[in-house]
Amino acid sequence: MRTSALLFVLALLPAPGAAQATPDGPPWEWTEAEVRAVVDRVRAGRDLNPEHWPGDARVAVLLSFDVDNETVFGLRDGEAQVGPMSEGEYGARVALPRVLRLLDREEIPASFFFPAWSLKLAPEQADLIQGSEQDHEIAVHGWIHERNTELDGPTERRLLEQAVATLTEITGTRPVGYRAPSWNHSPNTLDIVRDLGFLYESSLMADDRPYELMADGEPTGLVELPVSWTLDDAPPFNPRGASYANPRDIAQVWIDDFDRAWDEGTLFLLTMHPHRIGHRSRIVALELLLDHIQAQPDVWFGTHEAAARWVREQAGMN
Repeated sequence: MRTSALLFVLALLPAPGAAQATPDGPPWEWTEAEVRAVVDRVRAGRDLNPEHWPGDARVAVLLSFDVDNETVFGLRDGEAQVGPMSEGEYGARVALPRVLRLLDREEIPASFFFPAWSLKLAPEQADLIQGSEQDHEIAVHGWIHERNTELDGPTERRLLEQAVATLTEITGTRPVGYRAPSWNHSPNTLDIVRDLGFLYESSLMADDRPYELMADGEPTGLVELPVSWTLDDAPPFNPRGASYANPRDIAQVWIDDFDRAWDEGTLFLLTMHPHRIGHRSRIVALELLLDHIQAQPDVWFGTHEAAARWVREQAGMN
């Protein structure tokens, strides 16, 4: 009887790594164990900021571009209207080449995160990036910029597997980095990312420094390169949004953030979108920022992949 009862109880428990359901009822009625279980699903673990960056640099500067194009202008929601999609097409047709010319001029590598359909619609973008004078990185940003938090586990897994296969086929290299669409995780995302063998994740915001992700209180061995809405061009550079700002003002915000990162000897990670930053008046913000950074000593510019590999090596995670 005891054995049968124990087996019955174990059968009711979630399998290791399985997604945990949100408790029933309003959150103010949750037990302490339920609150802690929800909070601990994905959490920041140990600080992985190295004592120094490659070349004995004091600060790492990681420039990233989420190349969303048409996916965020209707495709992901099935609203394929010509006008909005033309704004997305601008990203591939005009903005990305403009961004790459600036990076070549400044001799700076960057990471480009693609929803697979953005690259399928304009595969010449991969040729532009790989044909650049810099050693850029192409990484994964979903299948069609789907709202992954609204998907069931099998669907989310299938779409990410398709995205990896598509980027591998078009670029000739399997991507090692993942950034979730809309910077969010479903209860299944971290398990899927780990199962697919990604080197790093870059969607979360628990620190300014790189850190190790924890899952249900256990270290995962996965490097998080954290993002920040303060260091994202999408909110202030949406001309139809309520938070639109002067690009020169935003450049000063970014400069101030970089200066503090330099003081602290940590990480400055900036997220941009070609269809936003790549317009003529807005790329000024990036130009002003790079002029300021290039005038500072002890700065290392790298891709997210290079930073993650350095962090892992310095932390003894390899």
